Amino acid sequence: MKKVKWIFVTLMIACLLPGCAQMGQTTKASSSSVMDRVISQGELRVGVSGDMPPMNFLTKEDKVIGMDVDLATMIADGMGVKLNVQRIDFSGLLPALESGSIDMIVSNMTMTPDRNLQVAFVGPYFISGKAFLTKGSSVAQAKGLPDINSGQFTFVALKESTSEEVIREGAPQAKLLTSSTQDEAIQMVIDGNADAMIADYPICVIAAYRNPEAGLVSVEAPITYEPIGIAVAKGDPHLLNWLGNFLDSLENSGYMNELREKWFAQSNWLSQMK
Repeated sequence: MKKVKWIFVTLMIACLLPGCAQMGQTTKASSSSVMDRVISQGELRVGVSGDMPPMNFLTKEDKVIGMDVDLATMIADGMGVKLNVQRIDFSGLLPALESGSIDMIVSNMTMTPDRNLQVAFVGPYFISGKAFLTKGSSVAQAKGLPDINSGQFTFVALKESTSEEVIREGAPQAKLLTSSTQDEAIQMVIDGNADAMIADYPICVIAAYRNPEAGLVSVEAPITYEPIGIAVAKGDPHLLNWLGNFLDSLENSGYMNELREKWFAQSNWLSQMK
């Protein structure tokens, strides 16, 4: 059934590709520079940070897997090209996209207005929210940003992330440190260099699960709405149209529900983590 469903999805979007024309019509040149390059070279370059489980993370063999990678694989399959996953620190993803080093970002990236001024987004394909990862009871008992808006608290957040913006804007009196990776931020909490990390809820839950000896707890903070989308460079309407139709096909055919079930309702992938 899955194979039949996937064939159906692929057929639905097949004629969105450059060079596909209806019978009796001549093929017109595409105005999509990114799509043309991807199809002509047979490769889709996708940027992923590789440190946001279960959306994307490294295995013991240093391979990036996760829900984001599964989605990127489906996109590449739908285009009929090879997937080239490029692991890039989160703060470097947007510059890489704008420079043309990658074709799109599928890396747990929130579709914010500021980012949308720089690049185009398709989605959301997932909805998330912020949480605290901490060892301190004061932060663990916090119900929202007003409870932690104090100079007595030091937080760490991923550089250039929405988590950093949340603390800067919602708790300006608190001290804020930034990290290059989520693993670095988690270690700062474990070592006592920060009272808490703020990040997407799944990342905090998994960090606490993976470090039981550290006494970490994850506290959901219902203070943000985080629509996660695919980022592509501006000025490519054909690529945007193709991706939008493709995501709709995946959602309506049930494939996105299967991905969410695989990565959030099951735990067999935990043993693969580095």
